Amino acid sequence: PPPRCGSIMSAPEQQQAQPPPEAGEPDPAHGYEPVAPHWFYCKVTDGRERWVPFSAQDSERLEEAQGSGRDKEDLVVPTSGGRYDVHLKKRQRVAVYWEEEVSEVRRCTWFYKGDKDNKYIPYSETFSEELEEAYMIAVTLDEWKKKLESPSREIIILHNPKLMVHYHPVATSDDWGSTPTEQGRPRTVKRGVENIAAEIPNGEPLQIDHLVFVVHGIGPACDIRFRSIVQCVNDFRSVSLSMLQAHFKKAQEQQQIGRVEFLPVNWHSSLHSTGVDVDLERITLPSINRLRHFINDTILDVFFYNSSTYCQTIVDTVASEMNRLYQLFLQRNPLFKGGVSIAGHSLGSLILFDLLTNQKAAPEEDEHSEEGSRTTSSNRGIEEVKEILKKLQLSEYCDVFEKEKMDRQALFLCTEKNLKEMGIPLGPRMKILHYISSKTEMQVCLLHSLYSSRSHPVSANYPQLNYKPTIFFAFGSPIGMFLTVRGVKRINPNYSLPTCKGFFNIFHPFDPVAYRIEPMIVPDLEFEPMLLPHHKGRKRMHLELKEGLTRMSVDLKNNLLGSLRVAWQSFTRAPLPAVEGASTEAEGEAEAGAEKQPETKAEEPPPAVKEEAPLINVGRLNGGNRIDYVLQEKPIESFNEYLFALQGHLCYWESEDTVLLVLKEIYQTQGITLDQPLPGSQ
Repeated sequence: PPPRCGSIMSAPEQQQAQPPPEAGEPDPAHGYEPVAPHWFYCKVTDGRERWVPFSAQDSERLEEAQGSGRDKEDLVVPTSGGRYDVHLKKRQRVAVYWEEEVSEVRRCTWFYKGDKDNKYIPYSETFSEELEEAYMIAVTLDEWKKKLESPSREIIILHNPKLMVHYHPVATSDDWGSTPTEQGRPRTVKRGVENIAAEIPNGEPLQIDHLVFVVHGIGPACDIRFRSIVQCVNDFRSVSLSMLQAHFKKAQEQQQIGRVEFLPVNWHSSLHSTGVDVDLERITLPSINRLRHFINDTILDVFFYNSSTYCQTIVDTVASEMNRLYQLFLQRNPLFKGGVSIAGHSLGSLILFDLLTNQKAAPEEDEHSEEGSRTTSSNRGIEEVKEILKKLQLSEYCDVFEKEKMDRQALFLCTEKNLKEMGIPLGPRMKILHYISSKTEMQVCLLHSLYSSRSHPVSANYPQLNYKPTIFFAFGSPIGMFLTVRGVKRINPNYSLPTCKGFFNIFHPFDPVAYRIEPMIVPDLEFEPMLLPHHKGRKRMHLELKEGLTRMSVDLKNNLLGSLRVAWQSFTRAPLPAVEGASTEAEGEAEAGAEKQPETKAEEPPPAVKEEAPLINVGRLNGGNRIDYVLQEKPIESFNEYLFALQGHLCYWESEDTVLLVLKEIYQTQGITLDQPLPGSQ
């Protein structure tokens, strides 16, 4: 054995050697115990391999399938909440819902410490079996200092149960090599996953209560670290699991809830696989190469969406991908009875908004209403059409429209082709079409008026979704700005999305891309967006401090003004003998005034706060509830708004406050509330 073997053990390893042996490393006196395997998969990031453990429940499931004796079949085991399948025979981990490189899977028992990051790397399964056999013999016979050679000509020496080392292969042309002592610093070898301090992830609840599709914004990168939508949604999902444990503990303990599944929707790759990148490459200037490529890959997505050709590609991709994912999810989860919501970041939220405004509400939605009221409503709509025709001096065509059961909304959806098919001559046709187009801007509550040829820059055939979303969440959304640019000045308070009754516009205060929606519904009233409560149940300290200082400055100003008023009154009193009496009276009056003044001033902010409460009528777009929600900035962000503007636009994926609002609203539709209501929440 090499000299100074004891000196190569690090402090943590020496600490590990002191306590009594674990299950994976038994005391030789107690005999041999088989090692407990754990399953890992290989994750490749930027060309670097990293072995990641499966959750305990996934590993048990894989081990159970491995021990079922069905080796000849290619058994497929769903893992990671059903988002990845492991093909056991091929030892491959395959993504189910999106495209991703296939990962190698390994049943791991023995590990050695890597060179670069000190992470433990598992040996191959066959060599691990050899090591285990040698270890078993050594323990049984109590004969140590066993030497083994790995397939890559590396040497492993089992000195004793606590000290096993791995030596590099010698870099010489001599096949015999040299003795292990001359081969540099050895690497530590460990037996069993419990001895390598691996962070084994918690398993996910099997029950899925709700499904959320998440659509990304411009470009392939979704956050400040240039990660893909898949990685960002993985983060969002992880945060949601921790928020469920922290804020829905009672419901979890009573097995009322499982979890919410979030699935990414990628449209960028489909758009850029149309050949447009090659066309752009030909016309792109060679200077400032990286910046130009960045613009071509990201910012141009906004222009693509405003082009009728590529807008159609984008909406088709988003709708078909969401429909495909929904069908695949139902196939894999046949017992799923929950609802579906959708979330969009940046441009993704605008794409979803356009899709949702162009959905057709199913006729069966009206079935729950009474037949009489439906008939009355229909008759009223036909009467309105008759009045319009009378105004246009086209009363002779009333019977034609009545026969076609044409109400006001149907009239506003009419095209020239429809009117021609109804047998309306050219002259009256033109009058009706001119009337429809002239009233478009005023009738923003109707679907056609929001997206008529006048108010939408491009025309597209919007596909229909196979489900009705429960809630639409917009993160850092430019919807308000795009609607304004399209000429929509006001959203009628009675307007709601045809198939989706919930809409939340969530933004960071410094997000340069985000715009509000509520002022478009209530233009005459100035009011703040709803402040999202902190997930730990209070305002951030720096915001409380800022409010406290504001109140203090108001009080100081009022007191100072009161004092100045007293001084001025004392100087302006005329008779000298009366100064004493008068001054005391004046002081009394001034003090009373000074006391009353701050009270009224100090009480002015609370009414403004109360105005933010649900007393404001913001229409039916979110079922009568508030729409705009602003996150609380972090203390460091408040120092410089411009410095953190980009980060503000990309912060939503790991924002606990955002995730908690999403979970709260989703579970509220199922009658499940937070363990403790957060202060300031609606």
